[in-house]
Amino acid sequence: MKAFRIPRLLQFVLVPVVVYAVTRLIFDVLLGQLIPASLMTMYMFFVLAGTFMAFTFTEDGTRELVAPIKALVEDPSRKWLRNVVFVVLPLALGFYTYQLRTPKPEAPLELRSIHPAPPSTVKAYDKRFNLLTLENPYRKLQKEDPEAFAEMVAAGAAVYIENCQYCHGDKLDGRGPYAQGLNPVPANFQDVGTIAQLQESYLFWRIATGGPGLPKEAAPWISSMPIWQDFLSEEETWQVILYLYDYTGHAPRSWEHE
Repeated sequence: MKAFRIPRLLQFVLVPVVVYAVTRLIFDVLLGQLIPASLMTMYMFFVLAGTFMAFTFTEDGTRELVAPIKALVEDPSRKWLRNVVFVVLPLALGFYTYQLRTPKPEAPLELRSIHPAPPSTVKAYDKRFNLLTLENPYRKLQKEDPEAFAEMVAAGAAVYIENCQYCHGDKLDGRGPYAQGLNPVPANFQDVGTIAQLQESYLFWRIATGGPGLPKEAAPWISSMPIWQDFLSEEETWQVILYLYDYTGHAPRSWEHE
């Protein structure tokens, strides 16, 4: 008995479908994180392009992939199916395009706050921090030991380049290579309306807990920020905060000036 084999064209269709379903399952259900539609579209484009290159890597693979399409177009016995496909497919694409481009009369579901109010305390790195009194433990080195402070800033720069510049940009202006795939775009740290208006404790909270750490009482929030405490140590988080202020030339707001 000949073993059942999924047609190559159907395999080509199923791979992106399965990747999309698994990706949404992991992020939406298991991790509870929403993926921006623009980022998902970009990701699926690369998946589709990669799948196409893999399936057409050899001449035999290409021939097997296009064989059903070629038969549909050239085989006289499939005239009725060809007519159905050539009518239904353009109509479906046209309807999808119409729905996508038609202006929606509804108002936005929510207004986005750029800097939501932080909680009074936050749990990170298996500890409880009081954000009302929390200070960067390495900020004092700026006056006490400038050489050690410069080393901390350099360490923060390395952390930033390795983890953060893809979204926030190598100039900290929110124009990283992935920025246009995110909605909303990443914060521009060069803007005087961002970190220059915030205490370092606020940045520690936002970096360590990411988008999922935003307060639930005012949900839904829109943020693609990962939970960086899962990837960075507490020291690295404080170091990258030092780098953000040092590079932009901003001074963090201090509790003494409140």
